[in-house]
Amino acid sequence: MINLIRRMETGCEPFPEELAALLSDAAPAVHTTLFEAADRVREKNCGKAVHVRAIIEFSNVCRCECVYCGLHAKNANVVRYQMTEEEILEAAWDAVEAGYQTVILQSGEDLSYSRETVGRLVASIKRMGNVAVTLSLGERPFEDYAYWREYGADRYLIKHEISDETIYNRYHPHSSFAARLACQRELSRLGYELGGGFMTGLPGQTPLILANDLLLLKKMGVAMAGIGPYICHNETALRGNPDGDVNLTLRVVAAARLLLPRANLPSTTAVNVKGGLTNALNCGANVIMQKATPYKYRNLYDIYPGRDSKDIPLKEQYEALRAQLSALGRTIYENGDA
Repeated sequence: MINLIRRMETGCEPFPEELAALLSDAAPAVHTTLFEAADRVREKNCGKAVHVRAIIEFSNVCRCECVYCGLHAKNANVVRYQMTEEEILEAAWDAVEAGYQTVILQSGEDLSYSRETVGRLVASIKRMGNVAVTLSLGERPFEDYAYWREYGADRYLIKHEISDETIYNRYHPHSSFAARLACQRELSRLGYELGGGFMTGLPGQTPLILANDLLLLKKMGVAMAGIGPYICHNETALRGNPDGDVNLTLRVVAAARLLLPRANLPSTTAVNVKGGLTNALNCGANVIMQKATPYKYRNLYDIYPGRDSKDIPLKEQYEALRAQLSALGRTIYENGDA
């Protein structure tokens, strides 16, 4: 396995079976070697600066029936909310004022926000300064993606979740694996920075599927990959299953760094819930995403339990993160987001 890690560090792509064996290897020496290699590749290609993103979760209404997500359409116990345009723009301005240089607009697949509404939001946020706008709104008509790109949207995050087509289709009865990849291809064609990703420990996922999850990121040419552990929600069809292992997730993030040397790899909110932020930054991650959703809505965006919903002013949150990163020998990237 050590030789495989060295090969990957020099840019060699492993076979799926090799990568599956690496991710399954329990030897501490292998883990250490993998993390150190990922950290070297991260520093060489991304430097010490960490990109910090502000997420505004503006609606928890969703038409989808994903069997692992607490916001699924059939969950009658969710208190639904939809922020107004004014609330969204106020939250975005607060984030920009606090220092954040990327605003992520995220929601369930809520089709009540029209193509034109989202376009207005994107254009308004772009006028706030040197700020990038990422959208994470799920599967929409391709015409919507093109419209938002024309209005200035920079990035689009739409994870493939699991690369096994049979499992994907079973877990997403509202759509299909083929449709998800078609969205990713169209977003790339339109010039978006494509964000992909998946969960580790999703029931039914094998080491070989996990390896193919990573290789699919490379195949699709993602510019960003969000990788986090599955966290079980008791209001879903998968209730009772164990959570994904954060240590496995860290190995997967490290492997992703070797496969995608220049990609932006966040320490995802799910990793942070499991206490893995510092470790993720030491094994290849170079992005942190923090909540900028107004406090009264934060607990209601309940895709999985345990998410941070502290009521901390955004500027104070930003400066606390700066101090935390400084203690790790890292800085916040503040030269215009990229």
